[in-house]
Amino acid sequence: MNRRLLLWAILAVGVLIVVFNTLFVVDQREQAIVVRFGEPVRVINAPGRNEAGLNIKQPFVEDVVKLDRRNLGQEADQEEIIAADQQRLVVDAFIRYRISDPLQYYRTLRDDRIAADRIERLLNSSLRQVLGSVNSNDIISSRRDELMRQAKLDVARRSAESRLGIQVIDVRIKRADLPAANQAAVFRRMQTSRQQQAAQIRAVGEQQKREIIASADKEVAITLATAREEAGATRGQGDAQRTRIFAQAYGRDPGFAAFYRSMQAYDQALAQGDTTLVLSPDSDFFKYFQRGPGSH
Repeated sequence: MNRRLLLWAILAVGVLIVVFNTLFVVDQREQAIVVRFGEPVRVINAPGRNEAGLNIKQPFVEDVVKLDRRNLGQEADQEEIIAADQQRLVVDAFIRYRISDPLQYYRTLRDDRIAADRIERLLNSSLRQVLGSVNSNDIISSRRDELMRQAKLDVARRSAESRLGIQVIDVRIKRADLPAANQAAVFRRMQTSRQQQAAQIRAVGEQQKREIIASADKEVAITLATAREEAGATRGQGDAQRTRIFAQAYGRDPGFAAFYRSMQAYDQALAQGDTTLVLSPDSDFFKYFQRGPGSH
């Protein structure tokens, strides 16, 4: 009895081993390559197909290698690149890709470690070629997007020629800086350049200020001259009208006119209170003091 139970137990274990070596599960985020004696024979749940779930393979003859079906990202080590203007830059970049041809990927790269090394070397080589043909200012600011598009196309071309079985989604530079030894000198040059620009702007502003002040002074002088001319003309008109009125008044009463003019002369001569006059007692100047308004 014990011998029969042992045989059944051995048989059950053998069946389980066979089942475990026959059935396997492929997650929807994965794609699986079935390998027979080291050679890939088929792909399960490849891009564009929906074969996730329980699958079978030949036990003890075939193995399963699972690859990620999602978009993958890889950061390259910092690379020092010499731009076209001989300026050294430390570039920190990354690439995003997906495995589009699992069989070709497996035949060429075999595992993730080799794949990461090949892709990083390919990315660095492409960046050196694309970025080495332009000036450092283009890399740092003005043309970075255009250069990244060129780098993406170059990496895609190189990966296709190398039959890596990947689709390049994007290539980006996270950081492009000068080496630490060159930063101080570059900052000094930038500071000098900004100071020159500031001095030029101040000079232009000072010139505009002088032009504005000169224009304003000219307008003030013209306005004052016009006002003086108009004031002189108005005074002339007033004096003429005054003279005409006085002439008309003198013609009507010459005695009153002479009296009025003498009063004006008294006012101008004696108003200060400290005027000394040396005159003859019978001078006509004081005749109105002696004889009043009726004297002629």
